[in-house]
Amino acid sequence: MSDTKIPLAGVIGHPIAHSRSPQLHAHWLRKYAIKGHYVPLDIKVDNFERLVRTLPSLGFVGANVTLPHKHAAHELADIVTDRAKLIGAANTLIFRKDGQIHADNTDGYGFMQNLLQSAPKWNPTLGPALVLGAGGAARAVLASLLDIGVPEIFLSNRTRERAEMLKADFGDKITIVDWAQVGNAMEGVKTIVNTTSLGMVGKQEMRVPLDALAPGMLVSDLIYTPLQTKLLRAATDAGATPVDGLGMLLHQAVPAFERWFGVRPEVDDELRAAVLR
Repeated sequence: MSDTKIPLAGVIGHPIAHSRSPQLHAHWLRKYAIKGHYVPLDIKVDNFERLVRTLPSLGFVGANVTLPHKHAAHELADIVTDRAKLIGAANTLIFRKDGQIHADNTDGYGFMQNLLQSAPKWNPTLGPALVLGAGGAARAVLASLLDIGVPEIFLSNRTRERAEMLKADFGDKITIVDWAQVGNAMEGVKTIVNTTSLGMVGKQEMRVPLDALAPGMLVSDLIYTPLQTKLLRAATDAGATPVDGLGMLLHQAVPAFERWFGVRPEVDDELRAAVLR
């Protein structure tokens, strides 16, 4: 009998039963014939650091981290990537053989790869973008859009103060727009990204005017439950290019899977179908 340990990974959150990450990683483990397991880990806030530090001794090579633990994951790590530092949160932990915990944030990578795969003709440099929301996901989106060359970003949040905090961190290319003016702010932009929970199953519907949506725009909604939100349906009806949020979930998992299991997986239609089942 071999004494080689089977690598374990998982997704940590509270609650976590809704996560589709187990289906996602299980598909890749089967596809690439890797002897490993990926499991959901429901850990309460008060137990997060203590239990995370026990995972390597149980055979875990790493973990994904979701709400409400992303900031805590960033804080407990021994090594933090530059992109995780910029966002101030981590969604990926790697348990190194030397005992150190390595933290990364792949949300921005997943967001951008989803856009590039879903809308290959999109040219981010042609005009300004509008980002809705000012949470952790918005930070990842802002960093990615600025990095790829978007010339100006209009940022709007229901609580203006949180948007002002992001402007202070990201600089003069960010212009704050009052939430009441979101409909007007859509006129003339080339890219629109919703990072809020508005329109998600169980959440409030998005109640902003959408009549300014037009052909030539790319409209991305980070929500994937449902896949077709009110915003994306309106974008389709207006002749804009809609991009759902499922692809971001799939692409953000690629770097983590590669670090944990040694294979760089592929995001394709087969994977989408497996996750949606």
